Parts: sequence; C-alpha cells; structure tokens
Amino acid sequence: MSENTSSEKPWGGRFTESTDAFVEAFTASIGFDHRLYRHDITGSIAHARMLAHVGIISDEECDRIIGGLEGILADIGQGDFSWSVALEDIHMNIEARLIERIGDTGKKLHTGRSRNDQVATDLRLYLREEIDAVCGEIDRLQDGLLALARRESDTIMPGFTHLQVAMPVTFGHHLLAWSEMLERDHQRLQDCRRRVNIMPLGAAALAGTGFPVDREYTSRLLGFDAPAANSLDAVSDRDFVIEFCSAAALVMMHLSRFSEELILWSSAQFDFIELPDRFCTGSSIMPQKKNPDVPELVRGKSGRVFGHLFSLLTLMKGQPLAYNKDNQEDKEPLFDSVDTLKDSLRAFADMIPAINVHRERMLVAARQGFSTATDLADYLVRRGVAFRDAHEIVGRAVRAGVEQNRDLSEMSLQDLQDFSPVIEADVFSVLTLEGSVAARDHTGGTAPVRVRSAIADAQARLAARRRERP
Repeated sequence: MSENTSSEKPWGGRFTESTDAFVEAFTASIGFDHRLYRHDITGSIAHARMLAHVGIISDEECDRIIGGLEGILADIGQGDFSWSVALEDIHMNIEARLIERIGDTGKKLHTGRSRNDQVATDLRLYLREEIDAVCGEIDRLQDGLLALARRESDTIMPGFTHLQVAMPVTFGHHLLAWSEMLERDHQRLQDCRRRVNIMPLGAAALAGTGFPVDREYTSRLLGFDAPAANSLDAVSDRDFVIEFCSAAALVMMHLSRFSEELILWSSAQFDFIELPDRFCTGSSIMPQKKNPDVPELVRGKSGRVFGHLFSLLTLMKGQPLAYNKDNQEDKEPLFDSVDTLKDSLRAFADMIPAINVHRERMLVAARQGFSTATDLADYLVRRGVAFRDAHEIVGRAVRAGVEQNRDLSEMSLQDLQDFSPVIEADVFSVLTLEGSVAARDHTGGTAPVRVRSAIADAQARLAARRRERP
C-alpha cells in the first residue's frame, strides 16, 4: 500500500492547503475497500457505455475508457497495482490510473456520477454476488444434512425439552429440523437480494444529474431489476447492508445452535456422535482429549456477526440525508460478516457428512427418562379416558417407576392395570421406542416413513431452486 501524500486530488481545486498526513490516512478507505475493485470497474464500464449510448461521449472515447479499465482489472488481478492512500478510496485509485493510462479521455468517465452513487452501486453489485455465494453454501450444507438424515431416518434418539428427555424421535427427524431452519435462512437471503438488486447509479451526489443519462439502460447492463426511484435515498441509506447482516446473524444463530448440540453430543456424557478428526484438535497437556474446535469456533463467531449488525444499526441511526462520511464505516463490518458467514457454512458443509453416529448409544439414552410416557397417556385417551385424567394416571405410574428404578415398558401388565383398569396387553406395543416414533405418522412427524418423505420433498426443493438460480 503506497503512502503517497500528494496533494493532487480529483477534488483539490477548492482547497488552499494539502490534507494533513494523519487526516489523509485516517479518512482513507483504500485499505479495505480495494476488494470492491471488480465491482467498481464493472459499474464504470456500464457507465461509460451509457454515456456513449446517450451521446455524452463518443464511441471511440467509450472504447478507450473500457480498454483502459479492462487493462486495470488485469493489472489488479496479477498484483501489478499500487494502491495509494493519498487517493483515498477504490474509486479515485482506479480513476487516477485510468487517466494515467489513456490520458484526458479518462477524465470524462466521471461525467454524470458521484462517488456517492458509485460506492452504493459497488456495494450492491458486491452484495448481490456474495448472497449468491452464501446461498450456494447453504444448499451444500442442506445436501449434507439430508444425506445424513436419510442414512439415519430409522435411528432413534431422545428428543429433549429443557434439555430433559421428553419423547423419542429419529435422528433423521432432528437433522430435518436443522434443514428447515436453513431453508428459512435461504428464503430471507433471497428476499434481501431482491431489495439489494436496485441500482443507485445516476443518482449522482444526491439530486441526480443535469446530463441526459439513461438509468434504465445502465440498470439493464448491470443486471439490476430497476434504478432507484429517489436519488436522495439511493445514495444515503445502507438498509440493504443492514438487512443482509440481519439475515447473516440469523444464519449464524442457527449454526451456533447446531454447534451447541454437536458439542454436547460428542461429549463422553452423551457420546451420540463422533466428529471427524480433521475438524478437531487435541490438548497440549491431556493426551486423551479430542476437542470439537470447529463447532466451538462457529458458536463464538456468531457473536462477532451479531456485533456487526448492531454497529451498522448504530452507524445509520443518526444520519441526516444524504451521504455522510460515517458510511465509510459500513464496509468492514459487512466484509467481515460475509467472510465469517461463508467460512462457517463451508466448515459445516464439509463436516456434517463425515459425522459418525453412535446409534446404540442414542437408543440406550432414549430408553431413559420415561420417554414413552406421553404414548401411554395417548393410549388411555384412545380407551376413553379424558386427557387430564390420563395425564394424572401416567404421572403416578412414572412416580412409581422412579421409586422402583423401572421404565414403564419394564412394568408388568398387572402393575400398569393398578393405575388404570382400561390398560390391556396391547399397551406394550405403544411403550416401545419403535412404536412411539412410528405412531407419529403425519406431516411433520418423526415416523421414519414421514422422515423419508420429508427428505425427498426437501431434495426436490433444492433441485428446483438450483435450476432457477440466476
């Protein structure tokens, strides 16, 4: 990064003294916004074509500008570009190089636009692309979850409420719950993308421009749905960035919940699963340790993304219209949120298919805690007992089981009939774990047949949206 402190700025005509060296470095954004270079050049090429389209510049000038920009793009891609702090930001760095490369014709590129609408356009182009990348990683994670769910559609485990054994479920059903959370995350991101895909270019600094620009033409060139309807709003609001970070925070919240369960399940106390070695580390002092570092780190990184969301809300809340320098602070939280989210999703998408499931241990755990008590209550209701009375009867049976250290399925028929005479020998079919999960045979239920059907539906949705993806 060059430390050039030249006072020659594209805006320097108004000023009588050079910018203070510290202020120059303090106000510069090139240290982080250089990652927008592709989007900045893409927007500039479209702008040049529009200027030629409406006759503001000649076709020859347009060709020279585009050739120069494409050369700069190649230079940056090859690492042959020196970023200047004195030139403040990505826009002025590229414009200065363009003028250096093609001469005075390069000075015509900025006709009819401002850095205000330029940076807003860059951000929208960047975010549109990154949303597509994030959604691709969500798809990949769902693929892994659904494949694992299919393998484990008959695997019985305890379902919990309050982290206490509640009812038996299948592991496949549990994994489908994770997939449904991600499905809503994907929907939120796609909904956000529709609002991102509006073009600010042509709004200029705040009021539009006196040149006869064709914003609809530029919008089509850049693949936007439409130009922004109000020039003030187009350059001054960052709600689309905040909306993305809100959606990102929700994805990270879900990944954090997944992480919490993976961490618990891989502990010796649960021993439901074993994470692949390549996603774990050991202890520097305890040789037996296998630490679930990836889920732990994802759980920790969720707080990082939450913080970025709050910082952006705070950034925006006090700003009068239109653009303010405050908005320079929108990029680092956004960039870090994007990077953190993509990395976390990638880690999970790589890790989930390689999980080793301890089916027998899950089954043993499901037999603890009287997990079929609700099934007994339902049995009594089907025999004509009012639910509240059935609840009381089963509660007394469970209390006896606790005192005797016996599960309901381990009691004799006579023992159970002492609590209710309507109980008959067929009760034992509903007290088995297999019978319990099989009885939940309805849409959204944990019965293995319903789990497999739900997996097929989810896979069909995934396939359909891949076909429809822009």
